[in-house]
Amino acid sequence: MADRDPKELTAQIMRATRIASLTYVDDAGRLVSTPMGTQDFDDPGTVWFITELDTDKVAAIRQRPAVNVAYASDEGWVSLAGHAVISEDRAKLEELWDPSVSAFMEGDAQSPNNGLIQVTADTAEYWDSPGRAATIVHLVKGLVTKDKAEDEDDDSSGVVQL
Repeated sequence: MADRDPKELTAQIMRATRIASLTYVDDAGRLVSTPMGTQDFDDPGTVWFITELDTDKVAAIRQRPAVNVAYASDEGWVSLAGHAVISEDRAKLEELWDPSVSAFMEGDAQSPNNGLIQVTADTAEYWDSPGRAATIVHLVKGLVTKDKAEDEDDDSSGVVQL
């Protein structure tokens, strides 16, 4: 991993993940996570989600914008820490809307109850995966020996300032 740019590795892991987990703080102060499909990001520091605006999630984010977005795939894991804003930008919503969104949302990009969550991350913590086969080997090794399963590549994780 030492020869790979950490920011590009973070983006690669995010692109390989179909569904992210958005964590926010609800009205009772509890952490709540919900699955969300990332609609877009040019830079891993800003991601967009399409949402219905009349939800508890949106109300909570408007009150407490600190969020975390977690990605997990065979490529690795990413945890974005940052803040979210609710947007009703119809042009951006139209740009991001595709037929798959209609399976989960009522109406279209012009429907007044549909909007966006824009997450701007301050940092991203990442863990690069050695691949499915190597991960299984490490797990089996940890189970059948007295040695714990370890990641043998010390450069496989880090924090990226975004």
